Amino acid sequence: MEGIIYDIKRFALHDGPGILTTVFLKGCPLRCWWCHNPESQLAAPETNTIVTRLDEPSHRRRHTVGYRPTTDAVMAIIDKEAVFYDESGGGVTFSGGEPLMQPEFLKEMLRSCKDHGYHTALDTSGHAPWQTLEKVLPFTDLFLYDLKHHNDELHQKYTGGSLRLILDNLSRLAQKHKNIVIRIPVVPGINDSEADNEAFAKIISNLGSIHQVHLLPFHNMAQHKYARWEKENKLPGLENLNKNDLLPAMEFFAAKGYEVTIGG
Repeated sequence: MEGIIYDIKRFALHDGPGILTTVFLKGCPLRCWWCHNPESQLAAPETNTIVTRLDEPSHRRRHTVGYRPTTDAVMAIIDKEAVFYDESGGGVTFSGGEPLMQPEFLKEMLRSCKDHGYHTALDTSGHAPWQTLEKVLPFTDLFLYDLKHHNDELHQKYTGGSLRLILDNLSRLAQKHKNIVIRIPVVPGINDSEADNEAFAKIISNLGSIHQVHLLPFHNMAQHKYARWEKENKLPGLENLNKNDLLPAMEFFAAKGYEVTIGG
């Protein structure tokens, strides 16, 4: 079976436990204003021209993001780090884009990883039909579940997707006692106030089985990607957040009894 991916990151230390291989699947149903991988949004390979010098045609090159490997080809790369997974308690994380946009390929990749004895994690927005999410449950050890906003109207504005669908899927996962880490991408002026923290905490506490919260500080390092891929940057010039900026939020969630990490 083939899927569409745009990157594989080996020896990763974020987005899961231990030393990881992270597989980035292409395609996402959301259009988050702060997306740091806008090249991942379309569910097909994309090609553009990168200009390194304006005065010479030879300094223009074609660049393609996205390709169609088989599950076996991806597993051959994943298997290279097997000893590091064993020694560090790591494994394989599937990220995106939104991996659930390729449900059959994702399921086969997760199944293959479990057949090889690897820990599996899914980094997801949860924006997919429950039937799609349900297919991968038997093969997923950890869900890294994004909560981008707590208000449905504002969630629709800033992401283009339904918060209700995301919360419904999250509730169903929690009811099945799945291992879930809530990840909040903290964006200045959008979801970083004390009132926002209170609203997020209410959602999380109602789930009853969440123990970890990751706060992901906004960064603007993807600004050049928007220009390169001719996509609209809706937050131009917005300043980066650093760890100190998120300490009050970290203390807030820690006081609620959660294990809190800044970054993933």
